[in-house]
Amino acid sequence: MTTFDDILEEAGKFGRSQKRIFLLLSLVSMPWAGVYVGIVFQGFTPEHWCRDPAVVEVRESCGWGLQDTRKYTLPHVNTSDGVVHSQCQRYDVDWNATSLTCDDPRANITAVTPMTACKDGWEYDYEGRVSFVTEFDLVCSDAWLVDMYQATVNIGFLVGSIAIGYLADRFGRKMSFLLSNLWNAVAGILVAISPSYNILLVFRTLQGFGVKGGWIAGYVLITELVGVEYRRTVGILYQMFFSIGILILPLIGYFVTDWRWFNVIISVPYICFLAYYWFIPESPRWLLSQNNSSKAVKITEAIAKENGKTLSKNIETLKADTGESSTASFLDLVRTPKMRKHTFILMFNWFTSAVVYQGLIMRLGILGGNVYVDFLISGIVEFPAAFLILFTIERIGRRIPFATANIVSGAACLITAFIPSSMFWLRTAVACIGRLGITMAFEMVVFMNTELYPTFVRNMGVSVCSTLCDIGGIVAPFLLYRLAVIWLELPLIIFGVIALIAGALVLMLPETKGVPLPETIDDIEFPGRNRERPLKNQQLVNLLPSDVTTNKDAMTV
Repeated sequence: MTTFDDILEEAGKFGRSQKRIFLLLSLVSMPWAGVYVGIVFQGFTPEHWCRDPAVVEVRESCGWGLQDTRKYTLPHVNTSDGVVHSQCQRYDVDWNATSLTCDDPRANITAVTPMTACKDGWEYDYEGRVSFVTEFDLVCSDAWLVDMYQATVNIGFLVGSIAIGYLADRFGRKMSFLLSNLWNAVAGILVAISPSYNILLVFRTLQGFGVKGGWIAGYVLITELVGVEYRRTVGILYQMFFSIGILILPLIGYFVTDWRWFNVIISVPYICFLAYYWFIPESPRWLLSQNNSSKAVKITEAIAKENGKTLSKNIETLKADTGESSTASFLDLVRTPKMRKHTFILMFNWFTSAVVYQGLIMRLGILGGNVYVDFLISGIVEFPAAFLILFTIERIGRRIPFATANIVSGAACLITAFIPSSMFWLRTAVACIGRLGITMAFEMVVFMNTELYPTFVRNMGVSVCSTLCDIGGIVAPFLLYRLAVIWLELPLIIFGVIALIAGALVLMLPETKGVPLPETIDDIEFPGRNRERPLKNQQLVNLLPSDVTTNKDAMTV
């Protein structure tokens, strides 16, 4: 019997055909960056203060500017940044009934003048930009609703990655990819035309449902088309295109100043991806699993032809190499001591990666600096992460780089929190090191999770653990924005602590470099028993579903 891996030896494991398909599919990662962290540009909160119709009349009659209006008519409060105007309260006085003059505007304001909450909405210092915060007045007591915008998309990720993963197994990788992109285009436009904030949250959830699933389907498809030894490299490079999307976002945010048009811009590419119907094939591996060998043979011959290869007649005997199967259950993940330890450590690392990664990106929107430059710099530092992983994992191993990435990220967060804002470049440099570390950790948990579970429970194990990624994404905005109100650096302290804990826990995991993939729970619990066996072709084939499932619930960067 000839397996697809055998045929790839002749057709080319990563030839011209696979490279073309890889490049096309990798482009899907770029608009996903806009969906995932576009809140930095769509949901920014500008300077704001209570609107008072009488004050507006006074301002116009006296010819005051905004600074004069704030100085003369708003309550002032003491903060760590000095004395600032109140954003959520105003004086409870009738300005038209006072002896107010343009030259002595605060004559009737005393320490006992009553204050009240904003009754007539807010005014904003737009600076030419419109966000959903300013449009729906999500400030003061409603500021927490901004967090929901990011939380709902992660809810969509959580549900969509599971649902579309199932559809990809049931109806094919290509069809699921195309349908998810159609869904993304429609949902993205609906987000852009939402008439109210409640409806916006519904459409935002639907947007999350399709975006991550489409990315997953693309990853699945390309990893099933290349040889075993190329899967990890292809997977990491595929994630790098997300970083390219990160670099493009500040350019879009700078030139597209309305949050609705911003969402249209990041949704349009999904319409273009529908043209892939004519440029990418279905996965021959999936076709073989569905007993459709004739179509699998036809696609494989087309790949070989594009690669300039000639196939032998053995292709006619191409069959799916499914190997032995066993029924898996959630209890298998926690029943035995080492399996239980692996499961809890990996869960915590998925959660930590999502919280710290999202938190560090969203934090750029509340620092008060040049968000475009800061965002661009933080995106650039993601690229060395992939190269460091590729350079170290086959030389040093998995565990030490994985743990080090978490520890470096945690230490950088803690140090940044206590560097004075006046030391801008030092603060920026240390923060970038933290971003680099958490990016490495996020990418490494993807395949480390794969190598720590036996074959029959690997799919379920990775799916269960990586759901904590989306839960972390739901928690991250609340953790960042609400704690930052108490102290701007408090979220960094939290990020630093959990990253350090995650790094320490990784050191409790076994090294998997050069170790055959485990096939049974006994291989995990008793690693020294029967480990002399060579790495069989079957084990190599078994690597595929684990790689695929790992990314079904991953938030990659």
